Amino acid sequence: MRSDGPSSNDDMRSGDSRQRKRGGAFLAVNRISLRIGGEAGYGIMQAGLMFSKCCSRIGLHVFDYTEYPSLIRGGHNTYQVRAEEGPVNSHLRTVDVLIALDEPTLTLHADELKDDSLIIYDEKAIHPEHSRLKRGIRCPMPLKELVAEVGGPEIMQNTLALAAALGIVDYPFAVFEGIIRDSFGEKKQEVADQNVAVARKGYDYAKERYGHHSHYRLTPVADAPKRMVITGNEALALGAVKGGLKFYAAYPMTPSSSILHTLAAWQERHGIVVKQGEDEIGVVNMAMGAGYAGVRSMCATSGGGFALMNETYAMAGIAEIPIVICEVQRPGPASGMPTWTDQGDLQYVLHAGHGEFPRIVLAPGDVEECFWLAVEALNTAEQFQTPVIIISDKYLAESHRTMDPPDVSKVRIERGRIVREEPQHYLRYENTADGISPRTLPGVPAGFHLCNSYEHDEFGWTTEEAALRNRQVEKRARKLESYRKEQLQPALVGPEQAAVTIVSWGSTKGPVRDAMAWLAKDGYAAEHLHLTHLSPFPSATVTKLLEGKRTLLVENNSLGQLGILIRAETGIVLQERLLRYDGRPIEPEQVYDKVRAMLGGSR
Repeated sequence: MRSDGPSSNDDMRSGDSRQRKRGGAFLAVNRISLRIGGEAGYGIMQAGLMFSKCCSRIGLHVFDYTEYPSLIRGGHNTYQVRAEEGPVNSHLRTVDVLIALDEPTLTLHADELKDDSLIIYDEKAIHPEHSRLKRGIRCPMPLKELVAEVGGPEIMQNTLALAAALGIVDYPFAVFEGIIRDSFGEKKQEVADQNVAVARKGYDYAKERYGHHSHYRLTPVADAPKRMVITGNEALALGAVKGGLKFYAAYPMTPSSSILHTLAAWQERHGIVVKQGEDEIGVVNMAMGAGYAGVRSMCATSGGGFALMNETYAMAGIAEIPIVICEVQRPGPASGMPTWTDQGDLQYVLHAGHGEFPRIVLAPGDVEECFWLAVEALNTAEQFQTPVIIISDKYLAESHRTMDPPDVSKVRIERGRIVREEPQHYLRYENTADGISPRTLPGVPAGFHLCNSYEHDEFGWTTEEAALRNRQVEKRARKLESYRKEQLQPALVGPEQAAVTIVSWGSTKGPVRDAMAWLAKDGYAAEHLHLTHLSPFPSATVTKLLEGKRTLLVENNSLGQLGILIRAETGIVLQERLLRYDGRPIEPEQVYDKVRAMLGGSR
C-alpha cells in the first residue's frame, strides 16, 4: 500500500520560486521563521500566537512551537513560528527574525541566527555585546520608551516588538489591526485601541529605519482558502465534540490541561458536562461511571496521572465499559520535565493495567489525525465495549498548525450493540461469536445485571469456576480479532523504489515529512511509514511493508520503543535509529542529515 508523497515544494535549504531579486540580494517572500523570547509574564505566548494568526490570515501555512519552564512566573519562555505558502509540519533549527524581550534570549538563541536574520531588541535594556552574537542584522529600538509615548503600559512591549517585525517585513498593518481587535475583543474597547496605537508606533518606527535591511517580505496570497490555526489538544477536543462526547473529566496536568480548558469553554454550547476532579483516580472513575451509564465519556492526563488510573483502566477492561483515556506524554519518570516533550510512555501504555484484556491504542501524528482519531476512539470504545487510549505528546498537543476545516459530514457516530427495548433473558456478558455482548443502559426494563471488578459469568455473577473463567477471557480476547477486521492499515508515503524507509509514530510525523520534501528536492528518495494504530499491532501489514527495506527509526525516546514493538510483533530489527530524549522535539534538519549520512551522499 502506498500514498502520494509530500506536496510541498518549499525548501529552506535549496531555495524556491518564492525568492525575488532586489538590489542584488535575494528577497524571501512568504517564507519566514520567527522566534520571540523573554520571561514568563512578558506576553510571549500572546505575541507568538498573534504572529501565527497574522501569517494564516494572509493565506500562509503555519506551524508554531512553544518552550517554557515549569514555573508560574519567570524563567525563559519562547514561541517560534514558521510560515510558508506550502504546507509546513514542524519548526526549524534556524530563525529569520529573533525578537528578544530580555538579554538571555540573545545568548540562548545566538546559534539559531543566520547572517541575514533580523534581531529586534530594546536598545536601552539589552546589550548585545554581552551575548554570543556573531551573526544577524541588529535592529535596536527603544521599546519601552515607544510604548510610553502612546501611553501604554510596559507589558505592551510584546505588541510593539511584534508590530516592529511586521513593519520590517512589510506586512499589511490593517490586517494586523484586525487580529489585535479580535484578540482583545472580549476586553474593554480602550484596551484594544491602546494596543493598536502601540502597534502602529512600533510598525512605523521599525519600517522606516530597518525595512531596507530586510530580505523577508510577507504579502497576502491571492485566493487562499481560510484555514484554522489549532493545536493538537484543541483538534482532539473538537473531534471529541463532533464525535458525540457528553462527559469529560480531568485533573490539570501539563501538557494535557488545555483539553480541559477548551472543553470547559465549549460545554454549554455543545451540551457537555465538564468536571475537574480532585485527582486522577477520581477523574477516571467518574468517566468510567458515565461510560457505564451510556454517556460518551473521556478523560485526559499525562504519564504520572495515568499511573493513578491503571486500576480503573483494568476494571473497565473486565467490566467491558467504554471509556476513552488521552495520555499526553512529557519526559519522565516521576515528575520528570513537566513542560517538555517526549515519547517515552509507549511501552508503558501498551502494557498498562494488570491482567489480560483488549488494549486499543491510537497515536495521532498531526492535528487532522487528532480530530479524526478522537472520533474513532469514541466510536471504537462503544462498539467494542472496552477502554481506548489516545497517546499524544507535548509537541503535538501544544503546537499550533494551520488546518483546513474538517468535513464533519463524514463523521459517523456508531454506538454499537445497545439494547433499548425490554430484552428477554438478558445476559450482559453473553458469550458471542465476535466477543461483543448486548449492552443495556440504566433504566431499560429487564436489563438489570451485575457489574463490578470481579470475574463473572454471563449475567455478571462473580465466579471463580475454571470453565467460566476461560470462557470470559476468550470472549474478551475475540473483541480484538473483531476489531482487526475494521482496523485502519498503515501505508507507505513517498516515491517508489525509495532508498530509505523512515519509520515513526506520533508527532515525529511532521519533521519526517518536511525532511522528505527537502530530500526529494536534493535527489534523495525516502519513504515514510507512519503508524497510528499501535494496539492491536498491524503485524502482517508492517511485515509486508518493511521486509527487505533499509530503514531509519525516528523517535523521541532513548530506547526506540516503537522499534521494540516492531521487533516483538514482526521479528524485523530496525538497525538505524535517530533518537532524541532531551525534552526537545526531533528537528527536520536532523532527519535530513541522518538520511544523507546513511546514503553517503549518493542519490
